[in-house]
Amino acid sequence: MSSCDGCGARRDFLKQAAGALAGLWLVGNAPPVFASGQRSSIGEDVSYPTPTGDGVTIDKTNEVILVRQGKNVMAFALSCPHQRTVLKWIDEDHRFQCPKHKSRYQPTGEFISGRATRNMDRYPIRRDGSNVVVNIDVTIESDKDGKVWGAAIVVV
Repeated sequence: MSSCDGCGARRDFLKQAAGALAGLWLVGNAPPVFASGQRSSIGEDVSYPTPTGDGVTIDKTNEVILVRQGKNVMAFALSCPHQRTVLKWIDEDHRFQCPKHKSRYQPTGEFISGRATRNMDRYPIRRDGSNVVVNIDVTIESDKDGKVWGAAIVVV
């Protein structure tokens, strides 16, 4: 059995489960923004308008959570790094949580507690004019490359 057997089914499940993310957070208690980024014709880059204020944008199609906090914009994988369950936002606690094993994360993706053993996975992000561009082909895991994970931020 190869390491990718079942990957397509897992991706399909995550896309369907992403529809349950209505409880995600936006700073200031506004509802989350659901959007689909514009894919480039080359590679796995997805372009989004730079968020104008603090909050979160959820791209269910590309399985990306885009968070702006202050002047920092970060891009995260939609799923928990522990067992790939779709994360949700707990508004009253201002944090992400995995509904499967209750792992908890700061809005910056930093691990708080639970079964997971690392921070939320980030994607490389860069600025391109008035947009931010996320490379969804590369996942940055904090335990494997903490410096790159910490630097995967765009300052706006």
